Amino acid sequence: MNQTAPKSRLPNRVLAARGWLTPRKYSMLQCTYKLHRRHAGRSTAFALRVCGEIRRSMQDKDLDRFDILRQLAVAGSKGEPLRLAAELALKQASAIVSLDAAALYLWNDKGEVSLEISHAASEDFRKRLSMVESELFALLRERKNLVSAYMSFGGENPYQSFTLPLHHGPKVFGAVIGMASGDIRLVTEDIFLEALTAAMSLNAVVDGLAKDVSLAREVIDKERLAAIIETAVTVNHEVNNPLTAILGNVQLLLLKRNDLDPELQTKLKTIEVSAMKIRDVTQKLLRLTSARSVKYTEGTNMLDLSGGDA
Repeated sequence: MNQTAPKSRLPNRVLAARGWLTPRKYSMLQCTYKLHRRHAGRSTAFALRVCGEIRRSMQDKDLDRFDILRQLAVAGSKGEPLRLAAELALKQASAIVSLDAAALYLWNDKGEVSLEISHAASEDFRKRLSMVESELFALLRERKNLVSAYMSFGGENPYQSFTLPLHHGPKVFGAVIGMASGDIRLVTEDIFLEALTAAMSLNAVVDGLAKDVSLAREVIDKERLAAIIETAVTVNHEVNNPLTAILGNVQLLLLKRNDLDPELQTKLKTIEVSAMKIRDVTQKLLRLTSARSVKYTEGTNMLDLSGGDA
């Protein structure tokens, strides 16, 4: 019969896996063990203090990472332009991950770059990253359908670089790329970098939808105004002809007011004023420059003709 070994005899990694040792205690024990091996003459208290400082530093960086993603989410929900949010995010992410340069590219339906946003420690790093994009990543995407990659380069000045896709569903519409010199391993930051790219993807989609909605609204307003003006021209043609006849005859009769009794004069004057109001309304329709509506009754709107005033 199998017997469960006492907790004290099991390795720390087993205790952590079974939930008997919290991840925090496990990581502290691992850190303490490594420091003991490296500094055999130092005390356990020293090792724990150093590990605590390391852990606090890591927690601060995690908070900074979270804050970058939070800012991107807030910017997207507020409808702020992608350029402003991306510039700040690239700058902050470069500081946390120790990137020498980072950039965001958006492509149009033809695969051409429609927007480029970058941050770099120097103009030289900006040019080097641009060269990596044009001479490596762009060609691999075109010829080998590259989606994402982490790459290391040797030589006198070794560096690492990455490219991650901006996408919405299966459609890839851009990329976030970056580079770091020295011995930094960018692949260890893959979770954060992928989350950063995903957040920028959502911002780009929201920014694009906002522009599409704005453009659609503008098109609808123009088409509506064109339809109103077309109607106004028809009204002017069909109404003004008989209206002119009515108004002309009424005014001729009023010229002979001395031969008319006062009550008839009053009625003819009312017809003249009403006909002139109809004529003014048709003229205002022709002078409209926007298709704004105002409330007429509950559930019913009417055109705001104040825009047609001379």
